[in-house]
Amino acid sequence: MSPKLTRALTAMLAACLLSLSSFSQADTVKETPSALAMTGDALFARPALLAMTVAGSAVYLVSLPFSLLGGNASEAGKVLVVDPAKATFVRCLGCTMSGRADDNVVNASAPSSSSATQ
Repeated sequence: MSPKLTRALTAMLAACLLSLSSFSQADTVKETPSALAMTGDALFARPALLAMTVAGSAVYLVSLPFSLLGGNASEAGKVLVVDPAKATFVRCLGCTMSGRADDNVVNASAPSSSSATQ
């Protein structure tokens, strides 16, 4: 490999490893990210997490025969594919924790409690 490519890959790996440490240190309170956090997430974190999801999928496929023999294929799939995909696609923009920003989603087709009592 050329020196430029090696440096670029090393820098990308370092950025991915540094971004993972922030996920493990997030609080469990509701987050209100700033505009800077949302911009940084959209421009840097999401593309890096998407690349990690693709790379994790490739590693999972390569290691699948060994995982099946070891009996931990579902655990390997969760760690290598599902968790990075959740961090990429199910996390609110600028948030550090995976999941929806508002967990109180109201089903529009279900009757509300006020109309059911009338």
